[in-house]
Parts: sequence; C-alpha cells; structure tokens
Amino acid sequence: MNAASPHTLPEQTVVTHLEIEPSILYFGTPVVLLTTENPDGSFNLAPISSAWALGQTVVMGLGLDGQTASNLGSRPDLVISLPAPAQWPAVERLAPLTGRNPVPSGKPKGCRFEPDKFAAAGVTGEPSHLVRPPRVAGCPIQLEARAERVRPDLFEDFLIVEAVVCKVHADPRIVVPGTDHIDPAAWSPLIYNFRHYFGLGPELGHSYRTQTPRTFEGPAALTDTVPS
Repeated sequence: MNAASPHTLPEQTVVTHLEIEPSILYFGTPVVLLTTENPDGSFNLAPISSAWALGQTVVMGLGLDGQTASNLGSRPDLVISLPAPAQWPAVERLAPLTGRNPVPSGKPKGCRFEPDKFAAAGVTGEPSHLVRPPRVAGCPIQLEARAERVRPDLFEDFLIVEAVVCKVHADPRIVVPGTDHIDPAAWSPLIYNFRHYFGLGPELGHSYRTQTPRTFEGPAALTDTVPS
C-alpha cells in the first residue's frame, strides 16, 4: 500500500469544490402526474417533481397554495402516474397551469387557471379500480393510492404527503414475463434534473439484491406510449 508524504495531499484532493448557492436542489427525481378530486367532483391533474418511494409508501412534496394540496385536505384518494421520457411535452404543457381560480399570488409568473388540465395537456384519463381519481392513460406505471398523512414541511413552505399505494398498474411491455417485477431494462422514468427533462442512460450494472439480473434479453425501453 502506497502512503502519501505527510506534506503532500493525494492528487485527487488537490482540486477543490466550488461553494455555490443554487436556487433549487432538484438533483434528479422522477416526474409524477398526480390526479386528485376537486370539490365539484371533477378532477385535477398536476405534475410533481419531488417524489420518492419507501416500501408501499410514496412521499411527495407539493406547493401549499395549489389545487392538489387543497383537494388532499378533504379528499385523500389520488393516483400517481409515472410518465415515460417521451411524455415530457405533455408534462411541460401542464407546468404553467393551476386549478385554482383566482391564481394564488405565490404561483410563478405566467401561471394561469385551467379547469380542464387533461385536455390542455393532450392526455386522457382512464378509470381507476379502487379510488375515484382517474389514471393518466399512456403512462407506463400508474399507482392508485390514499394520502394517509398530509402536513407542512419544517419551514411551512411546502406540503409533505405520505400516500400508501393500494394498487399498481404496469404496461405489460415493462414487466418481466410471468412475474410481478418491473424490467429495469425496459422501463425508464422521466427525470426532472435542475428543471430539465431527462431519461435514463444505458445500464451500468446491478445491485446484489436485484431480482431481475441480466440473464435474458429484455425488451427495448418504451418510447412511444405518449400522446404528443
């Protein structure tokens, strides 16, 4: 084992990091489309860029003044639809829209009220099995869920939602045949990375815990499941 001189730093530590203050910390998380029920029985559709899963629970961060947050306060059923990378134009069409009228003052400049977000985004709904809000047709993965805990974050700037998934719908093209496993070679989430959209790159390897090792040729990743 080579030891560095006590007066010499290892080469890899010579270059230091920059100290920066980015306005956002979206290092790269999957985009989800969240469907909730409005007070009049219609449905709201919103893109969410802060979501992660632990077991059967999906944790999401929402704006406090949006229609989604308002809906979940009294109607906790929801659907979490995960779009494919090719669906990013539909997601972006949703981005400047809100279901609140008048538009809350805290919304970004250019945000406008839209009562029919499905039509505005160019997507359609399809019935769910256990909850009232519809799934987003064309999304390879759709999760029916119920918000079991809804609370403000530490600084009361956002709303943290913990939703328990009760049913999973998956496009058969991304499922390992004969199993309940998603084929990671066939499924690529849409990633929101510092306000830019990305898909996954080629596989580099797999964890020792995987239940879908590369022992077969999986189908190509979905790229054509989205209405433009």
